[in-house]
Order: sequence, then C-alpha cells, then structure tokens
Amino acid sequence: MYWVDVQSEGNWPLNLEVLRKTAMATLAHQNAPDVEVAIVITDDESMQELNRRFRGVDAPTDVLAFPNEARGPFVSAPGFPRYLGDIAISYPRAEEQAAEAGHSTQAELQLLVVHGLLHLLGYDDQSEPERARMWAVQEAILRHLGVSVLLPE
Repeated sequence: MYWVDVQSEGNWPLNLEVLRKTAMATLAHQNAPDVEVAIVITDDESMQELNRRFRGVDAPTDVLAFPNEARGPFVSAPGFPRYLGDIAISYPRAEEQAAEAGHSTQAELQLLVVHGLLHLLGYDDQSEPERARMWAVQEAILRHLGVSVLLPE
C-alpha cells in the first residue's frame, strides 16, 4: 500500500487528488514496496531557497526530490511503510513550462510528480543513457495515465 500526501502552499487552480493518483500510479508501475511520500506544490521563491540550500544553485527550478536516505540512517517502525522522501514542485515553473510546451499546467504537474518520484526510486538523468532510460519510463507512465505532454528533446 502507498501513502501519498499532496499539499499546496498557494491558491492555484490545481487538482491535488489527480496528483496523488499520479504518484500512486507511478509507484505501482515501478512495483515499489509499501512507501510513504510527501509532495508539496510551492512557489519559485521557496524552490530557489531549497535549490540554493541543498544543491548550491541560486535559482528556482521546477522539481526537487529529497530521498529519505539523504537525511541519514533511519529505522522504520515494523508494520509501517518506509518513508521514501519528499518532492517539491514549483507551480509557476510548471505553468510556464506547460505554456511553452503547449499542454495544460495540470499535465505538466503530473509530469513533474512522475519525474520526482522516479528520482526517489533511484532513477537519474545526469548522463545521456540514464536520461533516456528515465524519460522512457516517464513517457510510459504518462501514456498509461492518458496524460499527453510534449517532452523537450
């Protein structure tokens, strides 16, 4: 069983339940063990602060994933799901990227949820082979969900 908490720090027109279901479908697609995940939709200022603090990049970004393992050793209580980590998503970045790509902001947010979760599950996009593998999985999940997005090359 998966536990996914999705919160919004703003008053944007978005469907949190759709994002939760997107996360659940991603975990199921990847045959993830029982895990818990928190997803926060926030603004560019918060994303810039997180990016500066944790990645040394003083600029906003669209999505950041924080695996639980990054916090150090943690022992899960027996019978409870493992805490996989946190995902932060910038609503303004999602809105801008959706407009540039020609799809809805909700679809872009779903793409970013899938992308962030794949990072938490161990996927990487730093090298071309890793990126191709990750993006193929992203595309398969989004297609399964019936989400149409135009991915950048």
